[in-house]
Amino acid sequence: MGSFMDENFLLKGEIAQDLYHNYAKDMPIIDYHCHLSPKEIYENKQFKNLTDIWLYGDHYKWKAMRSNGITEELITGNATDLEKFEAWVKTVPMTLGNPLYHWSHLELQRYFGVDEIIKESNAAVIWEKVNASLNSGGFGARDFIEKSNVKVICTTDDPTDSLEYHLKLKEDSSFTGKVLPSFRPDKGLEINRSTFVPWIKKLEGAAEQSITNLDELLMALEKRILFFHSVGCRISDHALDYVPYAEASKDEVAEIFLKAIGGNNVTLEQEKQYKTYIIIFIGKIYAKLNWTMQLHINAARNNSTRMFQNIGPDTGFDSINDSPLAYQLGKLLDSLDQEDALPKTILYSLNPNDYPVLATIMGSFQGGGIPGKIQFGSAWWFNDTKDGMLEQFKMLANMGLLSRFVGMLTDSRSFLSYTRHEYFRRLLCNLIGEWAENGEIPDDREMLGSFIQGICYNNAKEYFQF
Repeated sequence: MGSFMDENFLLKGEIAQDLYHNYAKDMPIIDYHCHLSPKEIYENKQFKNLTDIWLYGDHYKWKAMRSNGITEELITGNATDLEKFEAWVKTVPMTLGNPLYHWSHLELQRYFGVDEIIKESNAAVIWEKVNASLNSGGFGARDFIEKSNVKVICTTDDPTDSLEYHLKLKEDSSFTGKVLPSFRPDKGLEINRSTFVPWIKKLEGAAEQSITNLDELLMALEKRILFFHSVGCRISDHALDYVPYAEASKDEVAEIFLKAIGGNNVTLEQEKQYKTYIIIFIGKIYAKLNWTMQLHINAARNNSTRMFQNIGPDTGFDSINDSPLAYQLGKLLDSLDQEDALPKTILYSLNPNDYPVLATIMGSFQGGGIPGKIQFGSAWWFNDTKDGMLEQFKMLANMGLLSRFVGMLTDSRSFLSYTRHEYFRRLLCNLIGEWAENGEIPDDREMLGSFIQGICYNNAKEYFQF
């Protein structure tokens, strides 16, 4: 029996161990979707204590703490950082079987050299050791990125953003990694939300033009896409709680837009028509610029109205949605493909029941001489567990080409989350090693090593061409 989380953690056989240690372990990282702050990266944010870097903004941990009966005061409230840390340490032993148990230990081991088991009796020594490291220097935001061998980071940015800190980072030769924006126009699509009209006003300022009709909106969106492109953006991202598809003429969409900017709600069908038209319009621009379009589908957000009103979004009150997507997604992609204007696209669903749909729909739109042009995205959010990652690997292998997969991303607000790439790589190497041990694939280390390194880094490097 192996020791807890030793060097061969999750690696059951000799082949898996060889593949991980000699092929996967030291590969660089391209984090092509995350929610890190470019301002914090530029300023090399320093962290005052372990709670500051470990718990602030990490809704994965907050959700687990609530399930363990921890009061909100000790999660997002006004309790001291030490009290919040102690509440998390009390919770960690209750997360056995949850990836948070492994991730939390990996975060302490890899960045701070702390090997103690996380439990209440070890709380004081963990707190003191990590805080001593943080206070010794060399543990700022940039340092964690460099220690993790991250070459490219793609943040998530609104079209109205000035990209001030991306521009500053671009000119900063002291930081060797690339920090690039991603274009996320969700607020401009959610036509029935109270944020829509104020967002249009912000877009007017960013694009330096008036927006009083649909043509002016389209012009402003294109301007912002071209600005983002000039700063290095090569990826867009769309959070689609459901996949819209409803056909409408430009004149019909123009009327819908006028109704919305007048402060009026539109029908669900009109909302779908508007969203469909805008996604197709900007999708064509993405294709011309050789961008990649990401579609994150089937999240149900802010389920607790009370907690949303108290502490806002992205705080751990989201879940999996179950809206149908096969017909709508196929038609949306086909609308672009008919004009040979379908960009490289990554499809994610938060609902694992959608995996066969995504894995087969993508096969209908491959081509253009681009390996894996349409991608079945990495197991996302509630699915980036041990079982969830393995399910995604196997579904992609069964229905497509696992060999062309662009691999893992963090989708995180934490500078410690790059340990999830290690978790992903260990699981991948173990699966491939298991297949080889069973005689299902040849034990050709050079071939398997190349396969592994492609998924870890090389495929993403070729695919995104940053």
